[in-house]
Amino acid sequence: MKSFRKELWFDIPNRRAFINITGEVEAALRESGVREGLVLVNAMHITASVFINDDESGLHHDYEQWLEKLAPHEPVSGYRHNRTGEDNADAHMKRQVMGREVVVAITGGKLDFGPWEQIFYGEFDGGRRKRALIKIIGE
Repeated sequence: MKSFRKELWFDIPNRRAFINITGEVEAALRESGVREGLVLVNAMHITASVFINDDESGLHHDYEQWLEKLAPHEPVSGYRHNRTGEDNADAHMKRQVMGREVVVAITGGKLDFGPWEQIFYGEFDGGRRKRALIKIIGE
């Protein structure tokens, strides 16, 4: 069995963003040479997420609005975590809702997606360099 590891690095200047990383994952899959197996993609930071959904701007806007209702950034004083000098308690909660990682089957050297599925990196506390891990195993 083959094993392949690659990191994707992000410099996101805004507090929040959704970035389609499907192309980068497909490139890593080609580089790995794996034809049948699994790919894991996970955020390596506790205020970021990796998830699968449609690449549609209205949906991304709806996510932004929905997440801000669930865990509003302001007032930062409303979170006990922020008493440590941080202002990102909301980002931890948004990550919890959106998830840490995805696993996708590899069939015939391709990501085995359903219709419209794409992989996204979700950033909830940008402004510093962060990364996601791609781990591919298989034959």
